[in-house]
Amino acid sequence: MIGLLIVDDHPVVRDGLRGMFAGDERFRVLGEAADGNEALAVARAVQPDVVLMDLRMPGMDGVTAIRALREQGVPARVLVLTTYDTDSDVLPAIKAGATGYLLKDVPREELFRAVSAAYRGESVLSPAVAGRLMGELRSPAREELSQRELEVLGLIAQGCSNRETAKRLFISEATVKTHLLHAYAKLGVRDRAAAVAAAYARRLLGG
Repeated sequence: MIGLLIVDDHPVVRDGLRGMFAGDERFRVLGEAADGNEALAVARAVQPDVVLMDLRMPGMDGVTAIRALREQGVPARVLVLTTYDTDSDVLPAIKAGATGYLLKDVPREELFRAVSAAYRGESVLSPAVAGRLMGELRSPAREELSQRELEVLGLIAQGCSNRETAKRLFISEATVKTHLLHAYAKLGVRDRAAAVAAAYARRLLGG
């Protein structure tokens, strides 16, 4: 049996998923969590094989939780199950270490197959998400990033803080923030992680 942890901030969704998997002898729901922090604690306690992870939750969000699970050495595969398939959701989740990414309108049997595939370590992407990722890889940025914006993103990608980036480029922290905001707008993202992921996907950063 494949042991599952269901992570979603909506009790009705958790109840629905629990009932769905309880009716199939291939799966066993080991626990539930309403946010990322709770997911980390429960995952350490019950050692699931697969985590069904929502993304947008209060407190610790799904992407942060996925990253934390990897950093803490929790071996479970993470299968994102969410309503959202925007650039700023998909790219960071995959970059953080999600094995797969499905939307909540997925049919029951397809979800069962996806969980089994994730358990085997296979990547599982809904058609809409796969198409979006391929589009990101093939398309240029909405607007060209300036050389300075690329320099700032490159340092952020290396783990530099705004202060460290400012020091290295001999500019102020306020200027770093301005360059980041301009880069977010051009890349169509909302945060640092998504900007770095999008820049790599569009081959704007080396590596």
